[in-house]
Amino acid sequence: MTVALQATMDGFTVTTSMDAAARGDIFVTATGDAHVIRGEHFEVMKDRAVVCNSGHFDVEIDIPALEAGADSRRTVRRFVEEFAMGDGRRIYLLAEGRLVNLSAAEGHPASVMDMSFANQALMAEYVFANAGRLEKKVYDVPREIDAEIARLKLETMGVKIDSLTEEQEQYLRSWTLGT
Repeated sequence: MTVALQATMDGFTVTTSMDAAARGDIFVTATGDAHVIRGEHFEVMKDRAVVCNSGHFDVEIDIPALEAGADSRRTVRRFVEEFAMGDGRRIYLLAEGRLVNLSAAEGHPASVMDMSFANQALMAEYVFANAGRLEKKVYDVPREIDAEIARLKLETMGVKIDSLTEEQEQYLRSWTLGT
């Protein structure tokens, strides 16, 4: 409920999945839940609707329901399957309903993975250095580590940005000025 309210307040159209199925052209699931797009949704989708998953395994799209509602199925090109529905509409499924960003693309590009690995390595170093005083629980990455990775990445990319002045840093730490 709170996410729907926040999206509405941010100006997004919030509606039921059934209404969205009838209106949309491209559907990307990213919920981590099973059968988010089901048979009843396929029944009302427009001709040439595109369906893919970027959330969790291949369970978010009810592929058996799509297969059951289709008269035929053919591969249009790599990672694109066309399901011809009984009424002549076609629905396109990308990457067999698997995580489209991994299975139908180049996966995670090195330009992203290097930051992820740097984050993991620096966190392992942090945990090792602080093992004696850390409780056994999940910790957020300290801001200093994220900031150092960002600084290094920007530097290697040749991106230059301003640094906060001491006055700006003090203000952000205190919030006492201007109130």
